[in-house]
Amino acid sequence: MAKLAINGGAPIKKKPFPKWPVWDHHELNNLKEVIESGKWGSMQGDKVKTFTAKYAEHHQAKHGICVNSGTIALSIALKSSGIGCGEEVIVPGYTFVASATAILDVGAIPVFVDIDPQTYNIDVTKIEAAITKKTTAVMPVHFGGRPVDMDSLLKISKKHNLKIIEDAAQAWGSEWNHKKVGAIGDAGGFSFQSSKNVTSAEGGIILTNDDDIAKFCRSHSNCGRVDGGVWYEHYYLGGNFRMTEFQAAVLLAQFERYPEMKKKREKNAQFLSEHLSQIDGIEVMKNDPRITGNSIHLFIWRYKKEHFNNLPKAKFIEALQKEGIILSAGYSIPLYTQPLFKNLAFGPRGKRADVGVDYNSYFLPETERACYEEALWLPQFVMLGDEDDMKDIVNAVVKVKENINELKS
Repeated sequence: MAKLAINGGAPIKKKPFPKWPVWDHHELNNLKEVIESGKWGSMQGDKVKTFTAKYAEHHQAKHGICVNSGTIALSIALKSSGIGCGEEVIVPGYTFVASATAILDVGAIPVFVDIDPQTYNIDVTKIEAAITKKTTAVMPVHFGGRPVDMDSLLKISKKHNLKIIEDAAQAWGSEWNHKKVGAIGDAGGFSFQSSKNVTSAEGGIILTNDDDIAKFCRSHSNCGRVDGGVWYEHYYLGGNFRMTEFQAAVLLAQFERYPEMKKKREKNAQFLSEHLSQIDGIEVMKNDPRITGNSIHLFIWRYKKEHFNNLPKAKFIEALQKEGIILSAGYSIPLYTQPLFKNLAFGPRGKRADVGVDYNSYFLPETERACYEEALWLPQFVMLGDEDDMKDIVNAVVKVKENINELKS
C-alpha cells in the first residue's frame, strides 16, 4: 500500500499554512481616513510623507523617496547615481528580471556574475574579473532577504571607483553587522509588491544617505521638478512615479506589525535550518555571524538528487506539494537565458539592440545548478506558521526520503 500522498497515501499536512496578506482594522481605518480627507495624492496628503520618514529612520537612512514599484526604485536609484548609456553594471545571474531591466531602462548594460551556492547571493570573489573600463556600478541583490557580503563589496567599490546600488526588494530590515541594508551603498531600492513581507499590492522606496542622489531621486520620480521650485517648471527628465496615499495608508499599518513578524520568520528559519540540515541530501544556507538580521522573504534550501535515488527536482517538489507543503522551484531558467537577453530585445516592441554583449555565450555553473537541479524556496507567509507547521515540513521531507522507492526517477 502506498505511503506517499502523491501515490494516494495520507498527506502529512492536516491544517493549512497562514494566509497572505495579513490585514485587520488598522488598514481599513487608515484607508477610511484617506478617502474621507479627499487628499488622495501624495502631494496633498500626509500618509506617504509619514511612511517615508518611518521607513527611512528604521533603516538608518537619511533620505527616503517612495515610488510606485520596486523596479522603478532601482531604475531611479541608478539614474540618480549617475549611471547612464553604455555603462556596465554588474548583477547576479540568479535574480528577478527587474534587477536587470532597471539597468537597461537607464541605457546601461547588465553584466552577469555567478552566485555563491552557500548564500545564493552574488559571488563577490568573481566580481573583479567582470570589471571592464565601462563598469561603473555593481547591483548586489540581497536575495531572499539575506544580506550580501557588504564588507568585501565596499572594498571592491572603493578600489575600482564603482557605485553600489543595492537591490533590497526582499530585504526589509535585514542587517549586515547591525547596519540595515539598502543605504550601505550609494542607494538602494525596496519593493512592496503583493508577495512581499511588507505590501501595498504595488509600490517601492529608494533609500540613500547621499544628499545629491536624494535630490535627483525626488526629481526623476516627480516629473523633473525640483525642491522648492514652481509647479510647472521641470528641470530634469522625469515621470510621474509617485506613490498614492492609499498605498501608504496600507503600508503604515503593515509596517507596524512587521518587526514581530520578522522575528517569527527568523525563529522558524533557525528551526528549519537545524532540522533539515540533518537530512542526508538536503543542504541549507551557510550561517554567517555578520548577518544580524534577515527578513526571510524566502527560506532557501538545496536538493541533492543523488541522495534521493536521482529523483529530478521537479518530481521531489511535486511529492512534497502533495504532502501539503507549499514549495517553489524558484527561477526556472537563468536570467541571461531569458528570451529578452537571448534576442537582445531591448528596443521598442522587442526591437533588437546590440549592446556589445553576447548573452548566449554565458554559462554560470552555480546559477544553472540552482535553476535546474537544486534550489527550493519556501515563501515568506509559510514562515509565519507555528512550530507544528515547521515540523510538518521536516517530516514531509523525511517521509519522501524514506519512501523514495515509490517514486520513479
